[in-house]
Amino acid sequence: MSTEQEKEQDQDQKQDMKGRNRFRRAESHEAEVAPEESDMDASTQTDQETDEILLEQQQKINELEAELQEVKDNQLRKAAEMENFRKRLLRDRDQMSRMAKETAVEAFLPVYDDLLRTIEALDNADAGKAYLEGIRLVANKFEEVLHHFNVEKIDETGVPFDVDLHDAMMRQKPEDDSIESGTVLQVFENGYKMGDKTLRHAKVIVSE
Repeated sequence: MSTEQEKEQDQDQKQDMKGRNRFRRAESHEAEVAPEESDMDASTQTDQETDEILLEQQQKINELEAELQEVKDNQLRKAAEMENFRKRLLRDRDQMSRMAKETAVEAFLPVYDDLLRTIEALDNADAGKAYLEGIRLVANKFEEVLHHFNVEKIDETGVPFDVDLHDAMMRQKPEDDSIESGTVLQVFENGYKMGDKTLRHAKVIVSE
């Protein structure tokens, strides 16, 4: 074999070795890259699973918060219903108590009127002083009871006629021309009111 042929053969061997080395380096690089890609895939999968777990937990939290809010709303509604019920009971109790007082007072008013008429008649008849004072004492007791229940007498004259307080029995021309029309001239029977409610209208004569 000539020297030139030997040189060519050496060059071919060197190139073949270089090619093999490049192939080996490429395989080594692929082997190194493959684990990195595998790690990235595993990391991505882990992140997705974590997100799913967090989302599921958040949904459960939202459901629990909604249930808690519903319980609170129910408690507030029941508390409001109980408060309204309590107020209604108090209002009904006050109304029943007021009606009972009004009924009791109205039942005693004729008796009180009779006492006042008796006192007036005995004054005019010059009856025995002790007897008259005894009746006055009973009448005073009645007045104390009426005052206790906030009952006021409607017996004023010279005041304007008020349909809420007076019941006009008749109208007549006053002797005094200065008296205006619609003025109470005389009270036939006293009226009474308890607070803002008129228990009995006063029976009166009104000026024309």
